[in-house]
Amino acid sequence: MNYFFILNGKKIKQYLIIFLTAFVTAWFIYIQNIQFSVFSTEDGPKAFYKGKNGVALTFNIAWGDSKAEPILDILKKENVKSATFFLSGSWVENHPHIAEKIVEQGYDIGLLGYEYLDYEEEDNEKIRRDILRAEEVFKKLGINHKKMLRAPNGHFDERLITIADQLGYTVVHWSIDSQDWKLPGVERILKNTAKAKKGDIILLHASDSATQTAVSLPKIIKMLNDEKLPLTTISEMMIEGKANTKEIN
Repeated sequence: MNYFFILNGKKIKQYLIIFLTAFVTAWFIYIQNIQFSVFSTEDGPKAFYKGKNGVALTFNIAWGDSKAEPILDILKKENVKSATFFLSGSWVENHPHIAEKIVEQGYDIGLLGYEYLDYEEEDNEKIRRDILRAEEVFKKLGINHKKMLRAPNGHFDERLITIADQLGYTVVHWSIDSQDWKLPGVERILKNTAKAKKGDIILLHASDSATQTAVSLPKIIKMLNDEKLPLTTISEMMIEGKANTKEIN
């Protein structure tokens, strides 16, 4: 009789371990799903973060004039026909000749707002004013831009996506961060961008603080060419249709 209860006690313990293991696994998967869909809306607009074909080099510019033109010169020298620049309105006001050069070289331009704001920390009206102020600067200076918006520091939530959509813009994020803004060294930047696959959007910077981007760029371009990954623009990715969109935490 005692033997019978000992056996069942062992079985109960085994079943309990199996149950707890399954529960923890299910909870882990659930948490992961929450992390990647926390700002998603089932039927509403979503942020664009990945395409289907090619790789998009994207450059943020918010301040300075010493790095942008060398990067443009490198792109021209390397015969790169497709790239996308996200420019802040205040920067364009101070450097319209560089913005015009970006247009002349045939690259896409999107908005980076006017001021370098953390949109997650601002109220809806201030976000709206910042976007519209940037748009007005582009129109006033005759700088053609696509209806694409990138959050200045990459932080955004469902509110920004909704506001942007109301103003006719699509929020564009990225799938690969080169981390050139951290100044980690050329080898680290190359290692970060080496992860690129078909459809990826790479984040780079052409502000004066990004002192290692121009040195890294020719090597990034060669690496992508060696991998036979054609360069494209964000607008071309969007035209492909059925590209991946989502809100990112």
